Amino acid sequence: MQIPSLQALVSPEEWQLRCDLAACYRLAALYGWSDLVFTHISAKLPESVSGAGQHHFLINPYGLMFDEITASSLVKVDAQCQKVIDSPFPVNPAGFVIHNAVHEARPDAVCVLHTHTRAGVAVSAQKAGVLPISQQSTFVMASLAYHDYEGVAFRPDEKPRLQADLGEAHFLMLRNHGLLVVGKSIADAFLSMYTFENTCRIQIDAQAGGAELTTVNPAIMRGVAEALRVQTGGLGGAFAWPALIRKLDRLDPGYAS
Repeated sequence: MQIPSLQALVSPEEWQLRCDLAACYRLAALYGWSDLVFTHISAKLPESVSGAGQHHFLINPYGLMFDEITASSLVKVDAQCQKVIDSPFPVNPAGFVIHNAVHEARPDAVCVLHTHTRAGVAVSAQKAGVLPISQQSTFVMASLAYHDYEGVAFRPDEKPRLQADLGEAHFLMLRNHGLLVVGKSIADAFLSMYTFENTCRIQIDAQAGGAELTTVNPAIMRGVAEALRVQTGGLGGAFAWPALIRKLDRLDPGYAS
C-alpha cells in the first residue's frame, strides 16, 4: 500500500513519534499480539507539538493490519477522536474510549498499549488473576490493577470506573477482555507489554503442566516493587528499544515511511 509521506508536513519531533509508534505496531504484529484490525496503541503528542493546552494523539487507521501501519498512515486526533490532520483513513472512536480515559487520567501516559492475546485473555478470565509464579510476574504485580468487564468498551459512563481502577498502576488487566499497559514512552510501553504477555503465557503453561505451583516469597515481591519505584522507575524500555528497532529494520523497514 503506497501512502504519501507526511515527513515534510510535520515537525521532526512528531515524525520521530510517528516512526516509533509505527514500529511499535509492526513489533506487536511480529510478536503475535495483534487481533486482525482490532485493538489499538495510542501515543500522546507533547504540548510543544500540539500547542499549549491542546491534547493530540496518534492512533492506527481503522482497517489496516498492524504490519501495514506506517508513520504517515497514523491518524492524528484530538481527545474527542476528531481528526486534526486530514487523512484518507477512518478512525474508530469506540476503540479510542479506553485510551482516552487512560490518557486523561494519567498525564504520564505517553503511550497506551492494549491487546487481546490468547494468553492475556485466558489469564484475565481467571478469578485469581496474575499469580506470583515467575520472575516476570514479580515485575507485573509490582504495579498491577484490575478492571471488571462491562461489555464492549464504548460507553462514556464506564470511563470514571476504569480510571479509578487503574489509579497509578502501569499494568491493567481488563477482566474477560485483555491486557493494557501505560508507558511514559513508546519504548517503555512495549517492554511492559512484552513482560505482561510473557507473564500470562508462563502462567498458562505452568498451569497446563498439572503440577503444584511454587509461588514467589512475598518479601521478594515487595522488594521488586520498591526497586522498580526507587532505582529505575520502571522496566527500562529505552535499553531494549534500539535493539528492537535494529531487528525491525532488518525484517520490516517499511514502517518508517
